[in-house]
Formats: sequence, structure tokens, C-alpha cells
Amino acid sequence: MKHVTYFILCLIVWLMLTARLAVENLIAGTLVAGITTVFFGKYFVEGVGKFLQPRRYFWLVVYLIMFIWECVKANFDVAYRVLHPAMPIRPGIVKVKVSIQSAFGRAILANSITMTPGTISVDLIDDTLYVHWINVFTDDPEKYSRIVSGRFENLLKKIFD
Repeated sequence: MKHVTYFILCLIVWLMLTARLAVENLIAGTLVAGITTVFFGKYFVEGVGKFLQPRRYFWLVVYLIMFIWECVKANFDVAYRVLHPAMPIRPGIVKVKVSIQSAFGRAILANSITMTPGTISVDLIDDTLYVHWINVFTDDPEKYSRIVSGRFENLLKKIFD
């Protein structure tokens, strides 16, 4: 079932990229999706039944909108800190507990934090994520965990768990 789902997803991506339903395009897409499935199908995520749940796609759209908004806010925050004469930064590495069960979901969380200006994911060990943060203004682990990952983690749990 995992390989069939992977094949169908590859074929859909092919058809979306080429944007043509010609016979030769379908044949080429089928060949490319088949070859891709043979070589990379074993690396596809477990629990492919999750791909058939429409609510996960809804939360994915909500997540993408929220991620873009958080990136815009973080860009302005970092620009303010760079342009301010006193450079109001207090960099440090914080330890964030992650409650997402899916390994892929944890990786998406770490990458989302890294792509947000002012934070960089340094390491992900089991359920602990180490993040370099441009302005560590609190020593309370629950508070900075909520600030750094809470915005992303709640939505990613709805998508991947």
C-alpha cells in the first residue's frame, strides 16, 4: 500500500508540474513515477492512511498561512534588532521539549524553526530540540518553548500525529 500511494503521489506531482494530459505525458509520468517508486519507495513515511484524511490538508493550509505570517513578523523583528543602535540581542541556545510523535513531523518542526529568522535548530535528540535563539529574554523553559515552537507544534500535531 505504501508503494502504491507513493506511486500515485509521484504521478500527481508529475502531472501538476507538466500541466498537460496528453498521452505521451501520461506515459512518461507513469515511467518516472514507477522508477522513482522502485528506488525511493522504501523511504516513504509509514501510515499512508493519513494521506487520505482531508482534515489534515485543511490544517496544512492553516499551517502554511501561519508559517508565512510568523516569518514576516520574525523578519521585521530581526531587522529591528540589526538596525537598532544598541543591538538589543541576547543570543543563546534553548532546550525545547517536542511532543510530536512522528519523526517526519519533528523534522518539519525543526526546519520550520530554522527557516524563521532569528532562530536556528541546532540538534534534535529524541523529544528534545536545541534551538539557537537571537533573543533569549526568559529563563523559564515552558515560556520559551511556547514562544519558539508552540506556534508551529500545535498545528503540526494535527497534520502528522
